[in-house]
Amino acid sequence: MADPFLYDSGERSRYRCLGQEVQIEHIKAYICKPSFFTDKAVIVIHDIFGWLFPDIRYVVDLVAVHGYIAICPDFFKGKEPWKTTDHWADFADWMKDHDPVKVDREADVVLKYLKEQCGAKKIGIVGFSWGGMAVHHLMLKNPQLNAGVSLYGIIRDSEERYNLLNPTFFIFGEKDHTISYDQITLLEEKLKQYCKVAYKIKVYPGQVHGFAQLKPEDMKPQDKPYIEEAQQDMIDWIKMYI
Repeated sequence: MADPFLYDSGERSRYRCLGQEVQIEHIKAYICKPSFFTDKAVIVIHDIFGWLFPDIRYVVDLVAVHGYIAICPDFFKGKEPWKTTDHWADFADWMKDHDPVKVDREADVVLKYLKEQCGAKKIGIVGFSWGGMAVHHLMLKNPQLNAGVSLYGIIRDSEERYNLLNPTFFIFGEKDHTISYDQITLLEEKLKQYCKVAYKIKVYPGQVHGFAQLKPEDMKPQDKPYIEEAQQDMIDWIKMYI
């Protein structure tokens, strides 16, 4: 099996998180809030490396800096995330125990927490890779989510995958060998045919799978403009609808 994470997931620059960890029923989560009151929130869904990975915590803090209650729950519910030392031959079996479309219960728990404990009235969701697939699924199933951004993760085996309930933005890297150009083209064609809400698809030149969640100090100079553009595009989409 080809390695789907060509971006460097190894050593990271030191990162001092701005938020804190909380317990929400059976779920641990990392949450970061802006310095002022807001009734707008964003759920951030991690990739296969889990909710503790520095990249995803940076994204949570980035969203919070833009004025949102941002939260990344452990959608693996305590199960082991994928590790860089794991063997890709075992990935299919690992995925069977970490299904990105079996996140509905946890999403409802977090939505309840955001509404009842944080005062959120409008809630969006963003997700990366594994989390991108979860976002695509939830934007088909949960009308409580006012807008979504799926970064390099799509549902591929459901006939209902084009019936989005609320505005959704799909972000891809041009050189992502886990999602072919044909799959992106099919997604766009079918959304034009069936989707009744706003959507957007954008492909970023030269970028591989996992490109858009890096901190500035971890970006390669040639990729930095595209990573920053994708991160800003993600924020702009959320701001448009939440």
